[in-house]
Amino acid sequence: MATVSESGTEPAVTRTDEALDDVAAGVDQAVERTRQTWFSRIGGMFKRGLNDELWEELEETLVAADTGVSTTMKVIGDVRERVKQDKIKEPDEALRVLKEDLIATLEVDTGRGRIWRNGNSHHEALPKPAIILVVGVNGTGKTTSIGKLAHTYRSEGKKLVLAAADTFRAAAIEQLKKWGQSVGVDVIAHQQGADPGAVVYDAIAAAEKRDADVVIIDTAGRLHTKANLMEELRKVNRVIQRKFPDAPHEVLLVLDATTGQNAMAQAKYFTEAVGVTGVVLAKLDGTAKGGVIFSVCDQLQVPVRFIGTGERPQDLAPFEPRGFVEALFAG
Repeated sequence: MATVSESGTEPAVTRTDEALDDVAAGVDQAVERTRQTWFSRIGGMFKRGLNDELWEELEETLVAADTGVSTTMKVIGDVRERVKQDKIKEPDEALRVLKEDLIATLEVDTGRGRIWRNGNSHHEALPKPAIILVVGVNGTGKTTSIGKLAHTYRSEGKKLVLAAADTFRAAAIEQLKKWGQSVGVDVIAHQQGADPGAVVYDAIAAAEKRDADVVIIDTAGRLHTKANLMEELRKVNRVIQRKFPDAPHEVLLVLDATTGQNAMAQAKYFTEAVGVTGVVLAKLDGTAKGGVIFSVCDQLQVPVRFIGTGERPQDLAPFEPRGFVEALFAG
């Protein structure tokens, strides 16, 4: 039997301009450590001249910022070729080319998602209910990211149902319930050890009954083996698709930015198992190696949709590549 956490509140109003300014400030703050530790050096490198020493130092800096060797070599190769082809002599112009290449690296569009499209993190024409499956290993900030995403939707006046389908950890169920109470949304939950598919079934039924706009599904991050975990996720997918063949409309993978390149191995498993359509990069404010975001987009060819910018419910920012790169090089 499902337990339900009821919100009992009216939908909140759409975000104000002040709130949007707060998002921009949050992104700037989230990349501060990465900017100060690594990217603030790059402008000075270019000012010393366009020579082999520059490219070697740039390579060392990008790799140290967790951009990844493969992605770093690709970016530097692109920039050097452009500098040569366009006969660029001015350091500022070469730096502009680097920024544009980094932005292009982040502008990934798989075309698979139904909610966020064309590299745009602002959803349009939501299916109803829009079903979002959220996956990721334990400890990445998955449940917290769900709570923040629910807060975002609530602030836009959407009606939500959250599904506590990580039934293997009692703590995960309780954590999601607390988020539901905090942001004012309903949570459908069973007891620990229950069938995750049954939770998802009940959540979708509740969403239809309540005319909800969005269903967000929390899932297990660890079972006995990776094979067991992936099969469990596929079963959840099948439950969803029996009711809505074109769902889930998005599969968001939550990665912990502080784990750097270790996140890439996790991402590959989940992408293969459940067709990830977008990434939430959590805890970006907690690392000086935010360059991992470039590696995620380049190597997985999956777009980043949101970044975690702090601990508050509103600290989940829609990802915008140009604004992100400009924030990295600001100051």
